[in-house]
Amino acid sequence: MTPRIALDAMSGDHGPSVVVPAALKILSEEKNLELILVGDETVLEPLVADQPARVMQRISIRHASQKVEMDDPPSRALRNKRDSSMRIAINLVKDGEANACVSAGNTGALMATARYVLKTLPGIDRPAIITPLPNMLGKTTHVLDLGANIDSSPEHLFQFAVMGSILTQAVENLPNPRIGLLNIGEEEIKGNERVKDAAKLIMPVSAINYVGFVEGDDIFKGTVDVVVCDGFVGNVALKTTEGVAKMISHFVKESFTQNLLTRLAGLISLPILKNLGKKLDPRRYNGASLLGLRGIVIKSHGSADILSFTYAIREAIIEVEKNVPSQISHQLTSLLNERRRIE
Repeated sequence: MTPRIALDAMSGDHGPSVVVPAALKILSEEKNLELILVGDETVLEPLVADQPARVMQRISIRHASQKVEMDDPPSRALRNKRDSSMRIAINLVKDGEANACVSAGNTGALMATARYVLKTLPGIDRPAIITPLPNMLGKTTHVLDLGANIDSSPEHLFQFAVMGSILTQAVENLPNPRIGLLNIGEEEIKGNERVKDAAKLIMPVSAINYVGFVEGDDIFKGTVDVVVCDGFVGNVALKTTEGVAKMISHFVKESFTQNLLTRLAGLISLPILKNLGKKLDPRRYNGASLLGLRGIVIKSHGSADILSFTYAIREAIIEVEKNVPSQISHQLTSLLNERRRIE
């Protein structure tokens, strides 16, 4: 199957100036791919007008007269912007014209619109946002929820664990990913009742490789493959991580530019610093999945550059090829049946 992905071309801080070059870049790298640019055709058409026929055969434009602004409330996007590039891109997934949607737009509006248009899978109460973060083992740790749900019940956390396990199996080719619940300590007596009750739901289910409570630093140690938490905690953890990364980068640059000697040391260390920068480059981890929907929606960072947005498209390609929503639906039904037998 040739993946066909709808791109919200007007989204994010940079809109078409990033989305269109990213689309052309990935089309040059992925020969088995078709893209639909959704947005103002008067803006988009000139940006692809000089492309050769072999490229134009795999890229098309769908006009949208509106766009969702980064500060638009979700309710406004739903009620007043039905012809927005975001809404039309998601509609293309619903109607089967696209296999996935990628947007760098307003997270709240994207989640609300995707949930309204696509609906959730059977057995899923709320979608969750999941993204990979680098760890010390040179691999990634997937974390969810990262802000879609700020008040999650134990049942929701159980569903997040299931979805996170299935996604990680699919995209990382891990047959039995380790699942941990984010807590203030590893001991069973620690944490609030919500986390403790969630552990009681997850622990008996044999299909979930639950290893217990984990702490914040375990995300980067690679102790587990999936870290589960509610959206409030997850979003704070993500933003803290981004802040620490920026601070370290700032101090490293400052240290190597203090004087002639430190500049020389910086030149000597340049290969090491470049390798480190590549490993920690946040652009390589762009592309958060909105899990639990009856379709694939990928959220790119709003400030994504061209390289960063291509990684979000790549995430969509993988999830289409692995048919992630179908896997979640099938395995969730089996797990819920197993849990009922246990109970």
